Amino acid sequence: MAQNPERRTALVDAAIEVLARDGARGLTFRAVDGAAGVPAGTASNYFANRNALLGQAAERIHVRLRPDDATVAEMLRTRPEPSPGVLRHELTAMYHRLSAERTEYLALLELRLEAIRRPEIRASLTATMRDNLEQNIAAHRESGLPGDDTTVVLLYLALSWLIVENLTLPGVLDGYDADGLIGALTELVAGR
Repeated sequence: MAQNPERRTALVDAAIEVLARDGARGLTFRAVDGAAGVPAGTASNYFANRNALLGQAAERIHVRLRPDDATVAEMLRTRPEPSPGVLRHELTAMYHRLSAERTEYLALLELRLEAIRRPEIRASLTATMRDNLEQNIAAHRESGLPGDDTTVVLLYLALSWLIVENLTLPGVLDGYDADGLIGALTELVAGR
């Protein structure tokens, strides 16, 4: 198996682009090679099979969605005292940042659908998503922001679906302001 980590990352990034653009059925080694701009047959040298590529794409999506360490450090350095208002502000900022990552979210939706049919993808994606949720819960505990673990799960579910709704069927929420919805949600689950 080929061992160039930069090329492997480029191939996984290309797979994410293909997933978002063409769906899981369009994800072939040939399509990934084309999207990465590498010679035909390159992806098959790096991944034993399509499932291995899908699993690594699931892990990589979260790396791409996560803010870099410098951004997180700056946010923590300048964060005011924990309050529902700070929580609302951070959730709103997160919503806008993640909504801008259309490719990653569409690819993640394709992976979720593929996980229904493929147990090995389900196991990999479940582990990745569960780890992401646990990291969010731990960060919330450490932050001192209002709400408990259940609050974090409720906010995670609501924010995730708000992003999905706006990416896939934006007309459903015409007339509703996402920032206002996030504010109302924060008040409902985390108090004033």
